[in-house]
Amino acid sequence: MQKRKIGTLEVSALGLGCMSMSALYGPPADKDAMIKLIRFAHAQGVTLFDTAESYGPFINEELVGEALAPIRDNVVITTKFGFDIDLATGERRGGTNSRPEHIKAVAEACLKRLKTDRIDLFYQHRVDPAVPIEDVAGAVKDLITEGKVKHFGLSEAGVGTIRRAHAVQPVTAVQSEYSLFWRGPEAELLPALEELGIGFVPFSPLGAGFLTGKIDENTKFDPTDFRNNVPRFTPEARKANFALVDAIKVIAENKRSTPAQVALTWLLAQKPWIVPIPGTTKQHRLEENLGSIGLELTSADRAEIDAVLAKIEIVGDRLPEAAMKMTGR
Repeated sequence: MQKRKIGTLEVSALGLGCMSMSALYGPPADKDAMIKLIRFAHAQGVTLFDTAESYGPFINEELVGEALAPIRDNVVITTKFGFDIDLATGERRGGTNSRPEHIKAVAEACLKRLKTDRIDLFYQHRVDPAVPIEDVAGAVKDLITEGKVKHFGLSEAGVGTIRRAHAVQPVTAVQSEYSLFWRGPEAELLPALEELGIGFVPFSPLGAGFLTGKIDENTKFDPTDFRNNVPRFTPEARKANFALVDAIKVIAENKRSTPAQVALTWLLAQKPWIVPIPGTTKQHRLEENLGSIGLELTSADRAEIDAVLAKIEIVGDRLPEAAMKMTGR
């Protein structure tokens, strides 16, 4: 497995996003099967595993903690704070909560669920407009001083917020959506991260599954699947947006690969400090994703992709309106 650096942290070139094993894509998957899958990923060379207190809430961290406990010193575990969740009951109270005392309480709870004595990378899940980012960075700095956290990260934050946080406590990585399906970070975020020496961890690098080519306008999602509420995933939008998948399929056929592998390889080719975290609940999909690491896109291939994308207008926002308001702050 190739290695990459996000900030000063060395990890596998692809990580594993564990959210879908417990939340948002339908009912939680079988726990024992997911423990087996996580350990299989590590056996294939994956060292970066991503979770959050809000996935469940709590059950995804518990799953990741149990799965990685036997190999804890050989992996990097990232988790997140920042939503207003009752730490005793798991009740979602709505909105964000990054008050310093809450951050520190969340860290203690995360450590227990993850069965570890340190969090390798602790992200603020969403920026809290009620708490100055300097206070957030200061709270994480305290946790780093105490040895409970090793690195600080931000998720879906705006460039101005990133700069202010970085001045208080160096930010190791920023996590935001980025893929052939959503290229928003290219305008301002990526140049700023390169300037500051911050790594980038794209979530939904396969467009929430759309770039695999297995989802079309006739696909039916589980009633609890978040994609039912995403404008980009209405049947009409999926039908229109499949032009993108068709274009990727042509390139994949020429490369004797799959659309998912082309999409991940394209991301890896953007910058050497980008580490995508595709998620899955299936071993064959994990193996397919890891196959992207051996694939190469020439400058001509990338130019062809850019030319194709320039002709395609993606239909629909990437998130519901309420969720969009929580990004880029």
